[in-house]
Amino acid sequence: MNAGFALPLRQPKKVTMSVEKELMARSGQACELCGQSESLEVYMVPPADAPSVAESILVCGACHTQLTDPDNLDPNHWRCLNDSMWSTVPAVQVVAWRILNRLRGEGWPAELLDMMYLDEDTLAWAKAGLPDENALVHLDSNGQVLEAGDTVTLIKDLKVKGANFTAKRGTAVRRISLVHDNAGQIEGKVEGQQIVILTEYVKKRS
Repeated sequence: MNAGFALPLRQPKKVTMSVEKELMARSGQACELCGQSESLEVYMVPPADAPSVAESILVCGACHTQLTDPDNLDPNHWRCLNDSMWSTVPAVQVVAWRILNRLRGEGWPAELLDMMYLDEDTLAWAKAGLPDENALVHLDSNGQVLEAGDTVTLIKDLKVKGANFTAKRGTAVRRISLVHDNAGQIEGKVEGQQIVILTEYVKKRS
């Protein structure tokens, strides 16, 4: 799995009835990704920030849960994209392309991507969901990607420079922030003091 890829999570607070009604008509009252007809809801495709039919798709509860929590994608669930990737709806194409990229390490998604065609504008929209290739990636001691707001655990005792205490192994550091010009450093509060911590000395909590 390509751990560096994430589907943006931002969703509108409110979707108008007219948008939902049009999506129901377009989809035939079925999930536009897997075809299920239960627990349908609107998923707005980032980076759009206002509800519209063109930038939204209708999905079932299972698809919506995984789209909004991309760290828990179930590869087998997304074999449905073998069919929905051929949709003529650009918003559906974009979501299918992003998911297949997320899962391309599984093998079969890479094969589907090779067959998939997106026009220039749709491909640009799809790529807007990929991280900046020049952005730093912060990894913990196990190689897991760290993100701002994560909770980590110290894996060794750390003497805090300029302070009279040692951050003990096993200490939880909550709501970390990333040092944006150094992939090997994060910041967090220990005993009420904001400190810089090397990523090699922490383990991300799941």
